Amino acid sequence: MVQETEVHVARQPIFDNKLNVFGYELLFRSNFINSYDSADGDQATHDVIANSFLLFGLETLTGGKKAFINFTANSLRNNIPAMLPRKLVAVEILEDIIPDAAIINACKKLKQDGYLLVLDDFAFAPAYLPLVEVADIIKVDFRTTPPAERWQLIQRLQGYPLKFLAEKVETHEEFEAALQMGYSYFQGYFFCKPLIMSGRNLPGYKANYLHILQEINRPELEFSQIEAIIRRDVSLSYKLLKFINSSVFGFRKRISSLRQALTLLGQKELIKWVSLIALKGIGDDKPGELILRSLIRARFAESLAAGRMPAALVANAFLMGMFSHIDVLLDRPIGEILEEISLDERIRNAILEKGHNQFSALYKLIQTYEQGDWQAYSGYVADLGINEQDVAKSYRESLLWAHDQVVANY
Repeated sequence: MVQETEVHVARQPIFDNKLNVFGYELLFRSNFINSYDSADGDQATHDVIANSFLLFGLETLTGGKKAFINFTANSLRNNIPAMLPRKLVAVEILEDIIPDAAIINACKKLKQDGYLLVLDDFAFAPAYLPLVEVADIIKVDFRTTPPAERWQLIQRLQGYPLKFLAEKVETHEEFEAALQMGYSYFQGYFFCKPLIMSGRNLPGYKANYLHILQEINRPELEFSQIEAIIRRDVSLSYKLLKFINSSVFGFRKRISSLRQALTLLGQKELIKWVSLIALKGIGDDKPGELILRSLIRARFAESLAAGRMPAALVANAFLMGMFSHIDVLLDRPIGEILEEISLDERIRNAILEKGHNQFSALYKLIQTYEQGDWQAYSGYVADLGINEQDVAKSYRESLLWAHDQVVANY
């Protein structure tokens, strides 16, 4: 029996060539794995993976997309991937696996059973051809693979029905190059970095939403001013009434009055909601994952701050997470945008990674959790004095909340 343990799961998106999310690579960490002393460590690892699906739920983790999961040689020999649903799992075969007869037969069986097979961090060698024959996707590490080899690999294997995934793609230039070479899928932080072009003017609709963000984040803002902002924007008024009548609230009687909707939400929630809608408007031409990621960060930060910071600062933690990708959404320098929005200086410094304050430590904790950088993450947890079980619970709740917000508002 698997003992009850602390399980952390982070996810990193994998995009298709239209920048739609194809799946998520799941990154796991458990104190149980780190301390397990059985000879069958692989079995223990995958018991924890299976257990984490019960704790988190695959639908919560991936929103119904493919879950890319690394499997060791022993786990393949023991048919561990078959514990997981074939429709939702992509089996990543690690690069250090020696393709002996048992491994090849195990992979053939998984292929026959309908699992998607992925060769991780692939570098060509004739011994790997039996795995190439059953693979669906080959992942190429753009940090370690020379540019010429990235293209030559596709040419060498063009006789096989394969698709190629460029991983650790860090810049838009690398993304465009991979696209031209014929790569079908992309993974990395290129989508989280702004493509800043000098002399670019904001489109009118983005400028309008940026103005709304400036207005609602003024220190002297009053409820009547928020109401005036919403009333003069038909789209905002419509979306507010749609939101207040959604299943998120579950009111028995339909709310048809804008004033009633505003009163029911209250000023703090109104500021949060209008910020959410404005951010979605700003990012309308960007990958939807950016908005979802911003919402997850916002709720994650708010949840972790609750009870640990004064109530007045918890709303600031939410805004810190929400605005952390606004430079990518606007393709403008982040410092310039944050000055215009007039956010709290501590939030601004945290996002800009200037100095050290309670918000910056929280921001770093969230970043390292997303990246699966568990060693650095543990340091920030210790600095903030947060229970790691609370972090895992907050992350799961944030995923659910963010997906619900997308459904309710859009």
